[in-house]
Amino acid sequence: MKQFIIAGIGTEIGKTVVSAILTAGLKADYWKPVQSGNIETGDAYWIRKWVPSASIHPSTYALTQPLSPHSAAEIDGITIELEKFKVPTDQTLIIELAGGIMVPLNDHETNLDLIKHLNLPVILVSKNYLGSINHTLLSYEILKQQGVQMAGIVFNGPENPSGEKFILNHTGLPLVLRVNTEYELNEAVIASYADKIHV
Repeated sequence: MKQFIIAGIGTEIGKTVVSAILTAGLKADYWKPVQSGNIETGDAYWIRKWVPSASIHPSTYALTQPLSPHSAAEIDGITIELEKFKVPTDQTLIIELAGGIMVPLNDHETNLDLIKHLNLPVILVSKNYLGSINHTLLSYEILKQQGVQMAGIVFNGPENPSGEKFILNHTGLPLVLRVNTEYELNEAVIASYADKIHV
C-alpha cells in the first residue's frame, strides 16, 4: 500500500496529469483535499475521465471560486481547518494539493502545514521554464527543512536535460517519472506512462 502527496513548485505545473498517471499506474484511489472553483469539472473530473477505474474520494473542501484556498474559503464564508482533513482510505492513494507548497489555506496555515498534518511522503512536480530550477530547489529546501519525507520528483513538459540533471544531483531525489509534452490527453496516453513510474 502506497500513499503519496503530489505537490507542485507552483500552479499550472501539471499536478493533475501527473496525479492521473500515478493513479492509473499504481491502481490507486484519488483525493483532492481542497478544490477551488470548477467543482463539477475540476481536477477530480479529469481523473475520472482519464482513469475511469479509479475511486475518487470527495474533497474535504469544495470551494466555489478559482482562487487560492484561503481567498476562496473567505468568499464562501468558511474557514479551512487542518483537523478536518482525514486521509479517506487505507488503500493506495494519490493526494493532489491545490497550488504550490506555500499557498495559504487560512490566515496562518499553508499547504506545507497540510503536508505535515497528513504525514505522508511527497512527490514534487516540476515543469521546465525560466526560473523553474530556482522554484524547484526552493520547494525542495523548505520541505527538507521541515523534515518532510520526499519520495522523488517528476519533470513535466519540455525537457531541459542540464537543468534536470542539476536538480537531481543537488537534491539527491530519485526521478519518479518524466512526462513529455502531450498535445492530446486521454485514457490511452495516461495509461502509456504506467510502466515508466519508478516509486
